[in-house]
Amino acid sequence: MPIQSYPLSQLSAFSSLLLDYLDEKPNLKNLYQNSPSITGFKNQLVDKKSFPASHRKVLVEVLQDQYQGVEKAPSIEKLLDDNTFTVTTGHQLNLMTGPLYVIYKIVSTINLAKQLKAAYPAYNFIPIYWMATEDHDWDEINHVHLNQSTFQWNTQQQGAVGRFNLDGIGDFLSSLPFSLPIFQQAYTQNKTLSEAVRCYMHELFGKEGLICLDADDPRLKSLFLPIMEADLLDHAHEPLVEKQNQQLNELGYKTQINARGINLFYLVDGIRERIEKQGDLFKVLNQSIQFNTEELKNELHVHPERFSPNVVLRPIYQECILPNLAYLGGPAEVAYWLQLKGIFDQHQIPYPIVLPRNFALLLPALEQKRIDKLGIPIPDLFLSETSLIRKYVLENTIYSLDFNQEIEAVNPILEQMVLKAKQVDPTLEGSIMAERQRWINGLDRMAKKLKRAEERNHETAIRQIQQVKSRLFPHGNWQERYDNLLDYYLEKPSLIQDLLDSFDPLNFELYVIPIKPSNA
Repeated sequence: MPIQSYPLSQLSAFSSLLLDYLDEKPNLKNLYQNSPSITGFKNQLVDKKSFPASHRKVLVEVLQDQYQGVEKAPSIEKLLDDNTFTVTTGHQLNLMTGPLYVIYKIVSTINLAKQLKAAYPAYNFIPIYWMATEDHDWDEINHVHLNQSTFQWNTQQQGAVGRFNLDGIGDFLSSLPFSLPIFQQAYTQNKTLSEAVRCYMHELFGKEGLICLDADDPRLKSLFLPIMEADLLDHAHEPLVEKQNQQLNELGYKTQINARGINLFYLVDGIRERIEKQGDLFKVLNQSIQFNTEELKNELHVHPERFSPNVVLRPIYQECILPNLAYLGGPAEVAYWLQLKGIFDQHQIPYPIVLPRNFALLLPALEQKRIDKLGIPIPDLFLSETSLIRKYVLENTIYSLDFNQEIEAVNPILEQMVLKAKQVDPTLEGSIMAERQRWINGLDRMAKKLKRAEERNHETAIRQIQQVKSRLFPHGNWQERYDNLLDYYLEKPSLIQDLLDSFDPLNFELYVIPIKPSNA
C-alpha cells in the first residue's frame, strides 16, 4: 500500500478554528501576520530581517556551550549570518522521546527547513527543537507507553524538569521491556534530563541539522528582560490577550488559554512557582519568598534566570532570542498562538508563521488487511467505536433499518385520531396524544431491536472493528498521542527516514503510512 493522505476536514477530529485558519478565512486575518504557505514565508523573511546581530551572538555562545563535547555538533556558527533563520518546534522533555507526535513535530520542522531552502536558496534555514526544560509538570512526562504498557520514573525531585539529575533513573531503565544503546548512553552518561534529551535527539536527528535549545540560561533571559519587566511591573499583557480572546469568542471559537496579571514563575532549583501581586508585595506562591517593587526589579536585573515565562509569554521569549520564521505545533498550540498577536505587536516583535505539524497514522499490515476486508474508509476510523459500528452495520445490511418512512406514514392516521377525539370529547385529547406518543416510541423500540439483531448478524465484523480500533487508538487515544517511537522503530529501523521522505509540512493532511517489517 502506498502512502496516502487525507484532508484534516474529513476526519471530524479538528476544531473549526484550526480548519478555518488553514482555509485563511477572512474573519481570522487580523489574528496573525503571514499565512502558512511558501509565499507567506517570502514576507516573513522581510519581517525578521531586523533580528539584532547582538542577539545572534548571545544565542551562538549559549548553544556552543550547550553542545560542548557533543560529537559532530551542528553548524551553530551559521546563526551569526544575518541570512540564516530558524524554524522551531517545542515540547516537554518526555521520556524515551514520548508519544509519536513529538517525533512528528521534529520531522515536520526539519522538512520545513529543507523546503524553505529549496524555495529561497539565498538563505539558510535551521530546524530548532525548543526543549521545555523549565516546565514543572512532571506528572505529565514521568512515564512512557511501550507495548501498550506504562513504565514510570519515580523521583522526588521538583521544579524545572530540565534540571533533574539522572542519578536515580537506573530502576526505570532496567524496567523497560527492551533497551537501545542510544537511550542507555543518553541517560547514563549525562547529568541532567535536559542533557540526556539533547544527546538522544542529536543522535536521531543531528545529521538533519537539528539544533536542540535549552532556553534556561541567564544570557538568553537577559535579552528578554524588558518584556518580563513590563509583565511584572505594568501587567501589560493580560488585557492584550483578553481582547484577542473576546474577538475569538464573538466569532464562536473556543479559546485555549487565559493570561494572568503576572505571567511569570519564580525559578530556582527545586522551585517553579507563580508570582502574584498581593497589595504592595510580590509573593511567590507556596513559598515564603516575597519582594517589594524595588527588590523585585533588582532581582530581575541581577538574576533574570530566576524568572520563567508561562504559556502566554513563552512564545514571545522564543521570538525574542531566535531569528525565527515559524512555529510548528499541535492543534491546541496553533489555537493559543492565535490568542497572542497583541503581545507581539505591543513589543514590535514580528509574529511568526504558525502552522500545525504533520499528522500520521502508522498502519501495521494486519490492521490494513482487516480494514481492506471490512471496506472501512480511513477517515471513518476517527469516529467513536460506537458510531463506527453503527455506520458499518447500516451500510452493510441488506435490509432497511430506517423507520422514518413508517413513522411518517403512521403520523397522519394518529393525527386524524386526535382530531376525532377532540370532536367527540375535548377532554380525551391528552390521553390520545399520550397514546400517539406510545405508538411512536414503540416503533422506535422496534427499530432499535432490529438494529441490535442486525449487529448480531455482523458479530465477526464488529469484533474486527473493535480490534482495529484498539490497535490504532489504544485506550481510546489517538495512536500518535499514546504509542512511542520504539513500538515501531525496533521492527522497522527505517521509520524515521520514511517519515522524513513522506512528510510535507505545508500539506495539511493526515498521512497513512503502512508499516511492514524491514525484512518483509
